[in-house]
Amino acid sequence: MKSDVMKPKVSSVTLPLLVAGLALACTKPAQEPPPPPAPPLAQPAAPPAPAPVVETGPADRSVYFGELHLHTSWSFDAYSFQNTMTDPDQAYRYAKGEAITHVNGSKVQRLTPLDFAAVTDHAEYMGVAQLLVDPSHPLYQKPIAAKFRSKDPKEGKQAYLELGGAIMGMHKPDPDMVNASVVSPVWKRVQEFAKKHNEPGKFTTFVAFEWTSTPKSNNLHRNVIFGSENVPELPFDSMQSERPEDLWTYVEKARASGSDALVIPHNANISNGLMFQTKDSDGKPFTREYAQRRQELETLQEIIQLKGASETAPGLAANDEFASFEQYTYQLGTGKQLPPIPGSFIREAYKTGLSLGKTVGANPFKFGIVGGSDSHDGTAAPEENNFNGGHGAFDKTPEDRLQKKDPLADKTKWSAAGLTGVWAEENTRSSIFSALKRKEAFGTSGTFIRARFFGGWNYDARALEKQDWLETAYAGGVPMGSDLPAKPGNAAAPTFVVSALKDPKSGNLDRIQVIKAWLDATGKTHERIFDVALSGGRSVDAATGKAPPVGNTVDLKTGKYTNDIGAASLFAVWTDPMFDATEPAVYYARVIEIPTPRWTTFDAIKLGVPPPEPATLQERAWTSPIWYSPS
Repeated sequence: MKSDVMKPKVSSVTLPLLVAGLALACTKPAQEPPPPPAPPLAQPAAPPAPAPVVETGPADRSVYFGELHLHTSWSFDAYSFQNTMTDPDQAYRYAKGEAITHVNGSKVQRLTPLDFAAVTDHAEYMGVAQLLVDPSHPLYQKPIAAKFRSKDPKEGKQAYLELGGAIMGMHKPDPDMVNASVVSPVWKRVQEFAKKHNEPGKFTTFVAFEWTSTPKSNNLHRNVIFGSENVPELPFDSMQSERPEDLWTYVEKARASGSDALVIPHNANISNGLMFQTKDSDGKPFTREYAQRRQELETLQEIIQLKGASETAPGLAANDEFASFEQYTYQLGTGKQLPPIPGSFIREAYKTGLSLGKTVGANPFKFGIVGGSDSHDGTAAPEENNFNGGHGAFDKTPEDRLQKKDPLADKTKWSAAGLTGVWAEENTRSSIFSALKRKEAFGTSGTFIRARFFGGWNYDARALEKQDWLETAYAGGVPMGSDLPAKPGNAAAPTFVVSALKDPKSGNLDRIQVIKAWLDATGKTHERIFDVALSGGRSVDAATGKAPPVGNTVDLKTGKYTNDIGAASLFAVWTDPMFDATEPAVYYARVIEIPTPRWTTFDAIKLGVPPPEPATLQERAWTSPIWYSPS
C-alpha cells in the first residue's frame, strides 16, 4: 500500500572537551561556491489545465526519514577542537545525497539520501570561531583571537579553554562575541542556508539551533526546531541561562509571535538523572501547571545518537534481553562513568510520568520519539557500513577510532547514528512539522525500518488481512503519539495494530515487541515486554517467556551477512492480556533487525585486527507511544 512503501528519494563530540595539550587548527573554511548562472529567459507557456482535486486522508500518509540533530563548522567545538570545515551548505548537500569532502580528505557520500534535515549548530558562540580568523571582522583584532589563531599549542589551548569555559557555564561570555551585531548576521545566514536547500516535494529543511546547557558537566541539551521561516530575531543560548524553563519562555514568546517551534531534548543517558528528575531548576517538586507546561513544550525526545541510546539500561530493565543496546555512560568533559539512574532513561520517564499524572494531575513526560546523529562533521546520520566518524579530526580514521586512546571516553562505545521517521502527507516543511508535533514519528538507530503503530478498542483480529486496513486503523483508533479514546463499555481491553517493513539495504526483521508500562493501585509502576510478531515461525517459550534468538549470519572476517533468516516484513494485531481499566498505562513498539556488522567491525576489517565487542548489533526502531488513562 502506498503509505507502507518508502518513496524513492530525490533526494555533540560534545561541547568543549577540556583536554590538556591539544593543539587547535583554525584554518578558514573554503568560500561558498558562486551560485549557478540564471537560465535564459523563455516565452511564457500557456497555463496548464488545473489538476483534478483528489481527496486524501490520514491513510495516504507516507514515510519520510530525516536528521534533526546535526552540527557543522559553525558550532564552536566542531571548528576549533575538531577542525571541521564543512559548513551548513555542504551539510545539506550531503544529507540530500551529494558527495562532499570530509575532514579526513576523502570524498564521502550517503548511500541513501534523506528526505529532510535540520542543521542544529550550537547557539553558544555560533559562527564566532570563523570570525576570529577573518581579518575583515572586528573580532579578529581581539587579543583572544590572536591566541586562538596561534600556532603555539599552549596559547591555542588557553584560548580554547577560555572560550569553551564560557560555553560550559564556568564564567561569563565575552560581551563582544554575544551582542546582536555579531549573532544576528550569523543567524540570518543559518536561515538563508535552510531556505536555499528547502525544495518542497523533494527535500525539506528546518531553521534550528541547539541550546547546550551542561550544568556540572551533566547533559541537559535541547534542539529547537522552527516550523516556518518566521523565526525570532536571535537564537537563545545557555550562556544566557542554563535553566530549561528559560528556554521554554523563549519558545513561548516565539509561538506568541507566530513562530511555532519544537523543543527536543537529547542524551538523557548522560544527564546524571537530571533530564527526568521530578523537581524544577529551583529544586521545587512539579506542580500540575509545571507538568502541563513541559508536556506542551517538550513533545518529543531523541532516543539515540552518536553518544548512545537512552531507551533503558540493563541495570534498570533486568528482564529486557535487548536493554544493553548502544550503551554510553561517559559524562561530558570529565570522562566519569555514570550509573544507570532512572532519571536518565526514557522508559523510566514514561513510568514516572504515569505516577505524576496521578499525583499532580498532569504527565510531564508524555513525549514522542525521534532519532538523530549529533554528528559534528556535517555528515548527517552516518551509516554503519559507511562510517567516517562523527567528531571531525577527533575520529576521522579507523586508527583514530579503534586504536587511539581517549582520556575521556572509549570511542568504540560511540554509536554510528540515529534517524527520525515521520508519517506525513507530503515532503514539505508544514506537513513534516505537523507530523512531528502530533508525534506520529519514530526513531531508528540509523536504519530505514518503516514502523506503524495504532491503538483502539474494536479492531478486528484479522484487520491486517483487509485491503483497507490502514483506513480502518485510523478510523477505528489512533496512531502512535496519541491517547486512546475513552473505553467503550463493551470493550474488554485495547487492541494494537503494528506493522514493520525492513530497510531495503539492511538486515531482515527479527521481531516486533510491544513494551507496556503501567501504574497499579498502590502507586507502583511496572513494565513488561511482549513479543507480538516473530520471524521464522518461532514462538515464545511458556516457561521462560522468551523467544529463541533469530540467529547470526555475520562473517566477522568479511563484514558480510545473509538475509536467509528473519523476515522482510512483520505484522500483528495484539490485545493486551493484562489490561486493568483502573490502571494508567503507556505502550510503544520496538522493531528489531537480525544481527548485522557494527561500524567497529568494518573498521577492524580495514585495519586487519579483531573487532571489539560487540562486533554485531541488532538495529532497531522505536515508535512514539500510545497512552491509556482511566475515564
